[in-house]
Amino acid sequence: MNMSFYTGAVGAHMQNRRMNVQGNNIANVNNYGFKAERATFHHLMYSNVLGIDEEQLPKGSGTKMAKASVDFESGIYTETGRTFDFAIEGDGFFALYDLADGEVSFTRDGAFVMARFEIPPDENAEPEIDPVTGEEIEPQATEEWRLSDNEGRCVLDSEGNFIVIDPMDYKAELNVGVFDYRVYDGMLHADSGRFIPIEKNGDLYLGTGTVRRGFLETSNVDLAQEFIKVIEAQRAYSYALKVVQTTDEIEQTINGLPG
Repeated sequence: MNMSFYTGAVGAHMQNRRMNVQGNNIANVNNYGFKAERATFHHLMYSNVLGIDEEQLPKGSGTKMAKASVDFESGIYTETGRTFDFAIEGDGFFALYDLADGEVSFTRDGAFVMARFEIPPDENAEPEIDPVTGEEIEPQATEEWRLSDNEGRCVLDSEGNFIVIDPMDYKAELNVGVFDYRVYDGMLHADSGRFIPIEKNGDLYLGTGTVRRGFLETSNVDLAQEFIKVIEAQRAYSYALKVVQTTDEIEQTINGLPG
């Protein structure tokens, strides 16, 4: 089979993946703290093989989308006036702790809420004695209000502790932590606004960014650029399919020639 057939097929598949990246960016244009992704392509010409008459022939077929790298440029800051909205001016992330699995993730989306959490009693807590009946009273769960992302995760302060809010004084100053890494490349995009660090990102340290209360950072998606990339991907996809179609027609013509 002609190599151009495989080149065109691989190209069409990769442009389809590229379109998924652009579509995801456009879909998240209104999500606070979202960071756009950029499709990165690598060629598939890995090496040469020895052909007829000692000729060096390329081994590989077209290109592939190697990864979708994240653009960590800051978005525009918008004032909301809401008590539990926060934005980071400068570098750094908010830290979120997932109570379900202990996962710590990082985000630039500071649209937080005051959420109620039930704190189970300590395993070693002793039962109390009812002063009237003398009966033992088993330790009860307590209630605590924390700063949360409203999805079950707790926001951490600069010392890595949960941020507890007094419901009677919820407008008091809060020590919202800002954390950062030396290297951003390779951070895993957990969902629209959260990131999971990997080993190559280095050690975690306190960020230099300033927290602004009553503000939110919008996404850094540039719709004009995204639509330009969509048009590029559409045309590249159609051209790749045209290569496949033309190659197929050539093969049919050759196979139909009289022997």
